[in-house]
Amino acid sequence: MKLSPYDYFKLALVMLVVTFAWSCKPGKAGSSVDADAAKKVYVAPGKYDEIYAFLSGGFSGQIAVYGIPSGRLLKVIPVFSQNPENGWGYSEETKPMLNTSHGFVPWDDAHHPELSKTNGEDDGRWIFINGNNTPRIARINLTTFKTVEIIELPNIGGNHASPFCTENTEYVVGNTRFSQPLDNAKNDVPIDSYKQNFKGAVSFVKVDKDNGSMKLAFQLIVPPFNYDLAHAGKGPSHDWMFFTCYNTEEAHTLLEVNASQRDKDFVMAVNWKKAEELIQQGKGTKTPVKYAHNVYDENTHTATSTMETETQTLDVTKFPGLVYYMPCPKSPHGVDVTPDGENIVASGKLAAVIPVFSFQKMLTAIDKKDYDGMIDGNLPVLKYESVLKGEVKKPGLGPLHTEFDDKGFAYSTMFVSSEVVKWRIDNLQIVDRIPSYYSPGHLSIVGGDSKKPYGKYLLSLNKITKDRYLPTGPELAQACQLIDITGDKMKLLLDFPTIGEPHYAQMILADKINKNQVKFYKLEDNKNAYVTKSEKDTKVVRNGSRVDVYMTAIRSHLAPDNIEGIKVGDDVYIHVTNLEQDWDVPHGFAIKGANNAELLIMPGETCTLKWNPYQQGIVPFYCTDFCSALHQEMQGYFRVSPAGSNTPLKFSIGENPVTQ
Repeated sequence: MKLSPYDYFKLALVMLVVTFAWSCKPGKAGSSVDADAAKKVYVAPGKYDEIYAFLSGGFSGQIAVYGIPSGRLLKVIPVFSQNPENGWGYSEETKPMLNTSHGFVPWDDAHHPELSKTNGEDDGRWIFINGNNTPRIARINLTTFKTVEIIELPNIGGNHASPFCTENTEYVVGNTRFSQPLDNAKNDVPIDSYKQNFKGAVSFVKVDKDNGSMKLAFQLIVPPFNYDLAHAGKGPSHDWMFFTCYNTEEAHTLLEVNASQRDKDFVMAVNWKKAEELIQQGKGTKTPVKYAHNVYDENTHTATSTMETETQTLDVTKFPGLVYYMPCPKSPHGVDVTPDGENIVASGKLAAVIPVFSFQKMLTAIDKKDYDGMIDGNLPVLKYESVLKGEVKKPGLGPLHTEFDDKGFAYSTMFVSSEVVKWRIDNLQIVDRIPSYYSPGHLSIVGGDSKKPYGKYLLSLNKITKDRYLPTGPELAQACQLIDITGDKMKLLLDFPTIGEPHYAQMILADKINKNQVKFYKLEDNKNAYVTKSEKDTKVVRNGSRVDVYMTAIRSHLAPDNIEGIKVGDDVYIHVTNLEQDWDVPHGFAIKGANNAELLIMPGETCTLKWNPYQQGIVPFYCTDFCSALHQEMQGYFRVSPAGSNTPLKFSIGENPVTQ
């Protein structure tokens, strides 16, 4: 049988994987489990966890919040996907949050949570996350754990290298995973004209330092590579952002072969401060585009969507000094900057080493023009040896991502050999390794990507579980493993399953967040256009075929709870205000047969459900969130009459049949 080049490639790849997986095989799992694991992860009833962990939901489009060390799921924050549990993306107030230039998009692929930073340290104000599919960046307010802003990014396909922030959250970034023709360019072109017509675009989104509001400041037009991950510099490297890129072959088909032809791809170093100065000098090109900017106002409890029509771009080939490329073993994934900002760690997914680049050597190589060629005519490729601090030798197979502790150690995941490797930043020597079950992608350490890591715990975010949990059919949960990194040897403390696919996570001391928690919305501050602040103000109003129901909820009734005069085909808007002014007393609202979702209304909040009755009859509604001993009694009825009927509009509460 004659083998094709592709067959030879696959055979060689399999042999490489088997060889390294065997040679780098970790020790027995039993030796890596902490004997006191149960004690170390036990959080007594009524006590709080020490750490918040924010895990991406991957293909769920959401963020999951866990307590560490217990591994308890605390909340799923709806972000890019509709959530019928609480009405996110279904209620009239939140529908605009999922608007895009493509229309209403009720889903996305959420990969990388990123905590806001001050002076390079996690500050606990906001967390950002990227939408990879329909390119977007979301901002979550960590006083309410609510998504308050989503901005779409034009000109790119696959917003993967995102939304990593600069040292003081001046910017969060987005970058192209799937290069494509720019939005305003001729885009009905042959796919095989990739090298001529496709481009990448690096988005810099400005973040207001006081209120967090986002604005697309500018985009850098870059070569049409695939840009994977990013991290900003710190301290001496403050002005720089670093991106891994692969497919420097500029292939457009069978990338597992055609994008793996070269021994090295690149880390792209971007001088964002210089780019900012060029924009301020008016050097940017105003470019017509179309993208949605959605903002949720927590005073009105209402979102608005604005369609923006312009961005500013800089073609990096026209501005020397903006971009430099450092060679890196092919198909690199993570790029991570040490806490002191002096070293950049990156690695190819099938490499046998982890290269560590020196920021100071990079600057020297730039000054000396120590180049190894150019990209697109004038984008310098720096010599590998000139920027290299050194290589971590034989770490395992499939290095993907690195973070750092507070003691001078780095920790890297090995996807193929299923382990986490610990090594010294100063001499690049491996000091420990621990198996991880199985195929870890990213890892997270408390403050591990910041200027001041806290250390103590490491989360290994694993792609495959196989035999770790009770089976649940063909689809198995993905998993996290909690590892104690306080001692010389890493110790496994806990396995726990996750929602969706946890691509990346951020962990932060709970005290930085829980001291600022909003426990309820003050009713007097509610500026919703349809708020009802007391039961005596409830009403039902008809305007043609539109009916507005101004309803209140309080333990243990909805008002009004008998409503007549609704007709088949009406557009009925039920505006429910939760009158409670106490912590942890939400109310729900659901209608029999409604083809959208329920509402979950926080104390002091107003939410609106649109309902289109399609058949006559008596239709029950009720509270879905158990709120009191008489929760079951918290119900009511709509009377739906035929279209065109003369049934008068009537609403009431409290008529007592015993006294009649």
